[in-house]
Amino acid sequence: MTELTLSGTVVYGDEFEERAGYVIIEDGKLKEIGDGQIESAVEGIIIPSFVNAHTHIGDSVAKEPDFMPLEHLVGPGGYKHKILGETSHETLVFAMSDAIADIFATGTQMFADFREGGISGLRALGEAFDLAGGHEKLSIKSFGRPTAGMKELRITNYELRIGDDGSEMIGEAKRGDEDINGLFEAGDGIGLSSVADYPQADLKFLADDTKRRGKIFALHAGERNAEDISGALELEPDFIVHLIHASQQDFTRMHDLDIGAVVCIRSNLVTGMGLPPLPQMLESGLTVGVGTDNVMLNSPNMFSEQEFIAKIFRLDEREVLKMCTLNSAKILNEEKFMGSIEEGKKANLLVIRNDTPNMRNVRHSIRGVVRRATRDDIAAIVHEGAIVKLGC
Repeated sequence: MTELTLSGTVVYGDEFEERAGYVIIEDGKLKEIGDGQIESAVEGIIIPSFVNAHTHIGDSVAKEPDFMPLEHLVGPGGYKHKILGETSHETLVFAMSDAIADIFATGTQMFADFREGGISGLRALGEAFDLAGGHEKLSIKSFGRPTAGMKELRITNYELRIGDDGSEMIGEAKRGDEDINGLFEAGDGIGLSSVADYPQADLKFLADDTKRRGKIFALHAGERNAEDISGALELEPDFIVHLIHASQQDFTRMHDLDIGAVVCIRSNLVTGMGLPPLPQMLESGLTVGVGTDNVMLNSPNMFSEQEFIAKIFRLDEREVLKMCTLNSAKILNEEKFMGSIEEGKKANLLVIRNDTPNMRNVRHSIRGVVRRATRDDIAAIVHEGAIVKLGC
């Protein structure tokens, strides 16, 4: 039995209440959260680890491109896809491994990656995760997509079988020589670009098949314009990324269908697409998570993302921290295990020092963490009960 004690200011529960107290961790889980100070291994502001709900870490091979229209940058046949097509497997794996190391070093312990390249792309992501030592210090949700994707995608040879007990069993599902079953086996679900890039019948197949398998179906919508939002909502995905051009009517429908939203504020600024109506999303009751999007445009640093959100939208800092932790965990169906500090949950935590030059004299702990904390202020990263990184 292993035990670890932390103390300081605990951001407790789903309401993110600030408490002067301590946390006792046993066998990887939060055993006890109490008031008052006791002897501990690490002291500071104790928060849940970040959950990054949307990344494209394959773009690590092409950082900081020239400014260009979004369709030329990431659209079918655009700059990003040309670079990925020209990059060797080994180079891609090493670049993604570097991105994963950066994700961990900035306090994120779960990230969701939309991976291009079909089954081979997902396998490359797995290799990069292994190379970065990911299994010992963070976790990943990988969302694949068919390689043909785009306008050429055609799903054929699909067979739905009914078991003796009346259950549904998926038979062969292929597009040419691509095994869609293999795509599901290699990842945690499907993550597509805009519905404008795929035939509608194939989108419906992928959405329905993903749900039958109990996996996550997600896609981008409302980034360039509002034209793809209705088609995305018709598929009833688990969550939608961007929604810059979405309306109140869209948010109401999303709420009724229990569809989550993921915003990528720094990415939207770089691409010049504008900003999503984030306050309106929250007022509509949506579960809104946060992602850092393409590594070629932004570092996968959730400290930076939450600072931008807090200062651009002037939201309550507690709400911003929840978006970057608990809300993102909910969107990825992981809220029972992580995203907040409660007894019984896995101990995936960040301890932020309050005695660094940057954090000293901060009078409101959560406000200080959200508005100004950086990787240099990390006292410790705790992954499933073990300290996996100590700060300077």
